[in-house]
Amino acid sequence: MIEVKQNNDEKHGSFEAFIDGKHAGLMTYTWAGEERFIIDHTEVEEAYNGKGVGKEMLLAAVDFARKSNKKIIPLCPFAKASFQKSEELQDVLVN
Repeated sequence: MIEVKQNNDEKHGSFEAFIDGKHAGLMTYTWAGEERFIIDHTEVEEAYNGKGVGKEMLLAAVDFARKSNKKIIPLCPFAKASFQKSEELQDVLVN
């Protein structure tokens, strides 16, 4: 099971993924004003490639955006590609 924890401050934040207590991945973001944040980097530990770690972190970011009424600018290639593939996530994108 993948567990995702969020860290957040006034300028930056991240979603960190853990599998069985071991660090599996990291997605970082930077605030762009109060209403939106930029996903600028996604990395998954090599041992966990192909296990859906990146997607779980992205879903946590989307969930956070929806609950807090924020928008996302996907700058990193992984996030950008994931949003393009998944129409159901696009409600949180900056228009």
